[in-house]
Order: sequence, then structure tokens, then C-alpha cells
Amino acid sequence: MSDASLRLTVLGSATPYPSAENPCSGYLVSSGDTHVWVDAGSGTLGPLQRHVRLDRLDAIWISHLHADHSADLLTAYYGLLYADISLTAPIPLYAPPGTADRLAAFLTNTPARSPIESAFAVTELHDGHQADVGSLRLTSRAVAHGIPAFAVRVDAATGSLVYSGDTAPCPSLTELARGCDVLLCEAESAEAPSDEEQVHHTPEECGATAAASAAGRLIVTHVGRTLTPHQAVTRAATRFTGPVDYASPGATFSIPQATPTPSVTGSPASPRRVPARHSSA
Repeated sequence: MSDASLRLTVLGSATPYPSAENPCSGYLVSSGDTHVWVDAGSGTLGPLQRHVRLDRLDAIWISHLHADHSADLLTAYYGLLYADISLTAPIPLYAPPGTADRLAAFLTNTPARSPIESAFAVTELHDGHQADVGSLRLTSRAVAHGIPAFAVRVDAATGSLVYSGDTAPCPSLTELARGCDVLLCEAESAEAPSDEEQVHHTPEECGATAAASAAGRLIVTHVGRTLTPHQAVTRAATRFTGPVDYASPGATFSIPQATPTPSVTGSPASPRRVPARHSSA
């Protein structure tokens, strides 16, 4: 029997380009036989296949079209149509407006437009979009990143997960994450900019968003190159009294327990702060 618990597997969490040990942003969210690839950043297609074949995915969900969150859609396209996979139907792809044409513009090399829709059944996201994928419900909200960008809440019978995508702190993310078991939140910025539009969280702001939404646990991801994971976790914990973890590549979290299993990539153990559980009351 398949494990019906909600599970988050970190395929990669680096930004803005992969490191030797860590691909860019990408996650596999699973419950039972339902599998959703959430963000397809550079390098994530490889580790995805440790867990599920491309043609066994129930859906792909993309937060925004920056390459560190979407570039592996290009290689997935070739895998789905021109290799060892025989699709019975295109894979549902939930993504920002214009995604199909953006992919086609890159992949088309002849006068005929590449058959993007043969690989992906594209549904354009909008604020408040909902989709039922197998045993999961996905709810998307528009967030503040300077381009069309979305966060997603994944609700299952056994728990709930919210992923921020890339965004500055904003009311729509806090509302989406209200009472969730786990908030997976980016921490790109070492310091909030003072002279330009803010489009990312600092670690402290990650903690503040988790506290404001009464999340049960915070997992910090997309940590900027000027920060170490340990610094990001420690700083986030100054604003959030619940457990704080780092999205170490290869780790799998069971939700709501969210206890990570060891990384399958052999990377060092992730820094972790685990105080008393934060109340969502």
C-alpha cells in the first residue's frame, strides 16, 4: 500500500544557479500515488527521477518563469516526447500566464512551432486558482516578486504545505499559509533593500511570515549566496518560536511531522532548530 501521508522531497534549493551539490529550486510533493513536481529549477529533473518517472507525474506546478525555477521544463519536454517515454496524455502544467509561448519560443527551431501542448497541458494560474490533483488540492495566490509569481498551498487529508515561491513578504502569502502545518519559505536576501522594490524575504522575514500565519513549522529554502543555511535558520528562528529547518537537497519531510530523512545526495546534515512546537491556535 502506498504511503498516504503528505511528503515533501527537496530536489534542490540553490539560487540563482546550482552548486556542485545542490540544484536550483525544485520539490516533489506526494501523497499516496499522487506526485506533483513543484518548480523545475536548473538541475532538478535528475534527482526527480530517483523518486518518480516523468510519465508518472500527476502534475507540474511552476511559481514563476525565472530560470532557477523553470528551466528544467525545457529538458523535460525532450524527455517526454523524444526519448524512452510514451505519454498517454500531456502532463498537466499549472504555470504563470504566457508559459506555453515562452517555452515554444525557446524550443522552436524550424518554421513550425514546437508541439509544447503535446508534452504539457498548460493551465495558466491566476490569483485564487484551485486545482484538484489526485488526492491533493492546490490553491495558488499571486505574490510580490515584480513579475507574475505565485505561492501554492497543498492540502491533503493528512496535512497542509505552503510554498512561497519567490516573493517579498505580502498579505496574500500570509493569508494562504494561515494555520498550515509547514511553510516552505524562501530566504534569498541577506538584508531587505532600502532603495529598490523588495522582491524576496530575508531570514527574519521568513520567521515573521511563519509567525503571522501561525504555521506549525518553517522550512527555509532558496537561501542566497551571501548566507549559509545555518545563518538563515538561526536568523529565522529569532522571529518564529516553532521548529525551523533548512531545505537540504535530498531531504524528505513527512507532513505534519516534517521530520527529514537523510539526504540521498550525500550532502552534509542540514542545520536544524527544534524548540517546542508552535501553537496554531
